[in-house]
Amino acid sequence: MLEDTNVVLGVTGSIATVKTVELAHELRRRGATVKAVMTESATNIVHPWAVELATDGDVVTEIGGSVEHVTFFGEDPWGDVLLIAPSTANTVGKVAAAIDDSPVTTCATTALGAGIPVVIAPAMHEPMYDHPGVLEAIDRLESWGISFADPRIEESKAKIASEESIVLETARAAGERPLAGEEIVVTSGATTESVDPIRTLSNRASGKTGRAIAKACYVRGADVRLLHNGDDVPYATVEHVESAAEMVSAAQRIGPGADALVSAAAISDYTVEKRPSKIRSGQDGLTLELEPTPKLLDRVREADPELPMVGFKLETGVEEPDLIGAARDLLDRADLSLVVANEAGVVGDDATDTRLVGPDGVDSFVGSKAELGARLAEDLVSILRASGD
Repeated sequence: MLEDTNVVLGVTGSIATVKTVELAHELRRRGATVKAVMTESATNIVHPWAVELATDGDVVTEIGGSVEHVTFFGEDPWGDVLLIAPSTANTVGKVAAAIDDSPVTTCATTALGAGIPVVIAPAMHEPMYDHPGVLEAIDRLESWGISFADPRIEESKAKIASEESIVLETARAAGERPLAGEEIVVTSGATTESVDPIRTLSNRASGKTGRAIAKACYVRGADVRLLHNGDDVPYATVEHVESAAEMVSAAQRIGPGADALVSAAAISDYTVEKRPSKIRSGQDGLTLELEPTPKLLDRVREADPELPMVGFKLETGVEEPDLIGAARDLLDRADLSLVVANEAGVVGDDATDTRLVGPDGVDSFVGSKAELGARLAEDLVSILRASGD
């Protein structure tokens, strides 16, 4: 996600500074090269040696004769992005006022002047975060194009965002954004059909692929709507749905106003009439009448004949020609731009082996679901460009 990206990590004196070492490791795990700049207050919380070990490089604690801020963000800059994490209220205000009295704020002023992306991850007590001056400073910085990894409000504290959220914001800011201005709807995971107030019918889908696609689209600049039966996520606006009917209804409502839809969810093919009370255990010969659920792609296609859509086809116990044939049937029936076809053995795994079936042919993909998400995001770029011609 951050391959070939040079990140200058600015560290300020919040108690969340204790998370800096692990954040630096995570940035490097995602492919970034990291160099750190620390304020004096930050060095009182985490020793620069610890940050040096985490970044595998010297740590800047003062601007000296090497004019490090110019090396990082001057005419021939080393840095691709400045990430200030954590950022105190003090630093937010100083950056907004162009005050250069620490290595971090000096780097911020230089990066902004050079047009280099800046990402800020605030961390402070909630009353400080809610101070009108801090909020005004954040608004000003956002108007300058600075991105924020918004804090988690817990226990009267504006706690630093998760590492995942910070990495995603950094990747989005530092990379190309060919999906900027596009709204992408992604369905993800399993749906669940209620049998009675206690029991449900569902499937083994984990939602890993759908979430990977949503993340990859977000990093490339898209506004993402995620329809799933799961938690809120930092990279998308979540529409919480449980049953197949709820997911289809949400897609019908949201899809026609979007620029593309990716239906990666394993939507229940059958549902039952929910019993008003718990079915007593121990009954012999209990029968559940299954009824087919509506097909999401067909319903959305009826609502919007022109919407670019990507579908998924899951089969079991079939040879590859039959798998591709089933994908082509779906491609033609719903007039899709692409169908991702695979065997059920990949459900729940981190890796996948798929066939990408489009109007012009078939391509094979073997790799992680995160890599598949990136591939499909790039395919969406091509699909949307073609649809706009």
